[in-house]
Amino acid sequence: MSQTIALITGANKGIGLETARQLAQQGIHVIVAGRDADRIQTAVNGLTASGFSAEPLTLDVANPASIAAAVEVVTQKHDKLDILVNNAGIQTEGDWAGSNAATVSQTDLRATFETNFFGLIDLTQRLLPLLEKSSAGRIVNLSSILGSLTLHANPVSPVYNSKMLAYDASKTALNAFTIHLAHALKDTKIKVNSAHPGWVQTDMGGSAAPMNIEDGAKTSVWLATLPEDGPTGGYFHNGKPLPW
Repeated sequence: MSQTIALITGANKGIGLETARQLAQQGIHVIVAGRDADRIQTAVNGLTASGFSAEPLTLDVANPASIAAAVEVVTQKHDKLDILVNNAGIQTEGDWAGSNAATVSQTDLRATFETNFFGLIDLTQRLLPLLEKSSAGRIVNLSSILGSLTLHANPVSPVYNSKMLAYDASKTALNAFTIHLAHALKDTKIKVNSAHPGWVQTDMGGSAAPMNIEDGAKTSVWLATLPEDGPTGGYFHNGKPLPW
């Protein structure tokens, strides 16, 4: 049987790189994708030095031309894809508690959605023909607990006072894409799920976060390697469903 192939976006550092490492530890060939070619190559060098199977892919999910070129590279080199982890994402609003719907700028809204939603969908749709060639295609969309409308509307929830509209709304929209794409692919072997990694010690999460990067990648890795009877169209953290 041919080797399982996974593409992880935003994988030069943080949760993306750790996701690639944990998948590679399972014998999966990982395509480490990101905007900065040098940083991606450095990440790949670290993985291959540990004996893992990995390759770099320059990809800017906010650039349609970059997406098209990257998909062409994967098609020509592999002609199939088993796992897509849509890990790349941005947060432009600064202080987690300082932005709100009354002050958020159009610049932040448009830039956030371009990467976290529009570009992600463009990439996923272009890669679907390759995923359809897999015997068990898996798509993991990196969402956030901040995408939960249920929790945002609950005054006693832990996210109630964090109201960064651009970031939060982009993850809510991404959750909708997960549900709709899972329905569109319900008669195929492809499973589509949203993952909340947790509050993780990354550049975005900050040093005060309670989770380390290794644990933060576990939800993505679990969803990327689901068995045939695993869920699709769900929203999960550490194996448990989250409220939409």
